[in-house]
Amino acid sequence: MITIVAGTNRLSSNTLKLAHVYQQLLNQMGKESQILSLEGINVLNRDSHFEEIENKFIIPIQHFIFIVPEYNGSFPGILKAFIDTARSHDIWYHKKALLTGDSSGRAGNLRGMDHLADILNFLKITVHPNKLPISQINKLMSPLGQIEDKATLKAIRLQVEEFLNWL
Repeated sequence: MITIVAGTNRLSSNTLKLAHVYQQLLNQMGKESQILSLEGINVLNRDSHFEEIENKFIIPIQHFIFIVPEYNGSFPGILKAFIDTARSHDIWYHKKALLTGDSSGRAGNLRGMDHLADILNFLKITVHPNKLPISQINKLMSPLGQIEDKATLKAIRLQVEEFLNWL
C-alpha cells in the first residue's frame, strides 16, 4: 500500500486532482494506494480524529508519494503542521518517499520539494532522487482533473516506475 499525500488543504486543488492521476496510474500498474487529503483536517490538534488518520494513512504504510504545490517559494504550511503534529519519531522513521511538485509558475516547486526533502530526511525518510517538478499545472490539468499532455504523463509514469523498482 502506498499513501499519496495531497499536500494542501485548498478545496478542489490541482494538487488533489494530480494525486488522483497518480492513484489511477498506480492502479493500472497493479499497486494499491490511498489518498490522504489535508482538506478539513485540524492539523494543530492531536485529537482522536488526527490519530485515526495516523493509524490509517501513516503508521502502517512504508511508502509515500507527496504531491506538493508551490506556496510562496516553498511547500504549504499545512503540510509542515501535519508533520509536526504527528508522532514523528515513532511513525516516520525508515520509510521511503517520492516527491512531485506542482505550480502554476515555471519551476514546478523545485525549491519547495528541496525544503520538504530536507525535513523528510531529518525524519529518517529516504527520498527518491527523481523529484518531478510539474510547471503550469493550471494549463496542463483539464476541467475534469486529467492531464492530457503526453510528455507530462510520460514523465509521471517514468517517475512512478523508478520509485516502484526502488522499493
